[in-house]
Amino acid sequence: MRQRIKQLGLPVSHFDEYWSQEGVQEEELKAVLEWREGQIQLRSLNPELGLPIAVDFLHGKTGFRFQRAQHEMIVKAVAGRSKDRLTVVDATAGLGRDSFILAAAGYSVISCERQPAIAALLADGLDRALDSEAGAPVARRITVKPISAFSLLSDLLAAGDELARPDVVYLDPMFPERSKPALVKKEMRIFRDVVGDDIDAESLLTLAINAAKKRVVVKRPRKSGALMAAMKPGYQILGKSSRMDVYPV
Repeated sequence: MRQRIKQLGLPVSHFDEYWSQEGVQEEELKAVLEWREGQIQLRSLNPELGLPIAVDFLHGKTGFRFQRAQHEMIVKAVAGRSKDRLTVVDATAGLGRDSFILAAAGYSVISCERQPAIAALLADGLDRALDSEAGAPVARRITVKPISAFSLLSDLLAAGDELARPDVVYLDPMFPERSKPALVKKEMRIFRDVVGDDIDAESLLTLAINAAKKRVVVKRPRKSGALMAAMKPGYQILGKSSRMDVYPV
């Protein structure tokens, strides 16, 4: 695993506190990161949660979505009325599916993921996509940053370089789950075990509005309130189960 992480250009030091150690009981762990069958995968130690998670951008639902990226709600929200090739910071990249859709639409994307195991899954999926004729042009538009978006955006603001700031910042924060556990997708339950909730999402929105040159886009459940009650979006784009709140800046 260490060798694969080095190959992906990720800082091995980020994983220092995560390597298995003698004396650590398996019941204390939620999941393990493994290198198997030519890919990095995250395996839950709860047998009820089924198969491990690995990132595959080219098949399944994501494979279908990236081939019709211009029709995706996220692309419409990020683009606004602009026809330019925008620069986007995906501040809560997770497994990178939204990043890949945005890159498929032609945008340059910086994907921030501060949880090392999730960043490794994302980087591994992108690396394998580079071996595909269809995926390579998209994957090349994405840069993975295994750091907090707070650090990235704060540094961009501190540098005072207008050209370096992103046109758009996209947020898809994770919140405390209100649905019954049985109704939550198994993949999301594994993801929550590892990542937890984004309790600093409101602060990140404030920072994003200061850093973006054109707009900030926040993904929300369709029937939920705004991320910050005191900060209403300029407009919304509604989907069946979710929506995009758009904050022009």
